[in-house]
Amino acid sequence: MNGIDKAYLAGGCFWCTEAIYKRLKGVVDVTPGYSGGNIKNPSYKEVCTGRTGHAETIEVLYKADEINFNELLEVFFKTHDPTTINRQGNDVGTHYRSIVFFSNINEKNIANNYIKNLEKSDLFKNKIVTQVIKFDKFYKAENYHENYYELNKKESYCDIVITPKVEKFQKNFKDKLV
Repeated sequence: MNGIDKAYLAGGCFWCTEAIYKRLKGVVDVTPGYSGGNIKNPSYKEVCTGRTGHAETIEVLYKADEINFNELLEVFFKTHDPTTINRQGNDVGTHYRSIVFFSNINEKNIANNYIKNLEKSDLFKNKIVTQVIKFDKFYKAENYHENYYELNKKESYCDIVITPKVEKFQKNFKDKLV
């Protein structure tokens, strides 16, 4: 697609990250899936075992003339905890690890510089453990994961975990909302 770029980010539960990025100005589409693993076409059940090596990942299609990769990273690092290994809150496992997948050397440099600058700041007390990994494959998650938050807002996980994240995002990024 002309003028549309893709980014692949893993910041814990993909229901959470999808809900946030769908509200971001310049984002065309967000798809939950799996990246960073060692088997083809893994299922959610397989990924959750931790044996496939995949992380819950979102594919973000965005208009590069409206939002850039650095801005996507700003939202990424301010809407999850990049200092915890293999977990986000009560969600624990390697599939919840924090990863920026890069598709080219420019994205790799942007991600590494962003992390370096964050570590110099006082935003996080602990060391950032987000991995910066070359993108290889993205496997779309099962259909019931798509738009999960919007379709299941009354579920306890959505109410307790996702809604507060979305509200914090909307408060902190008012100028970037759709």
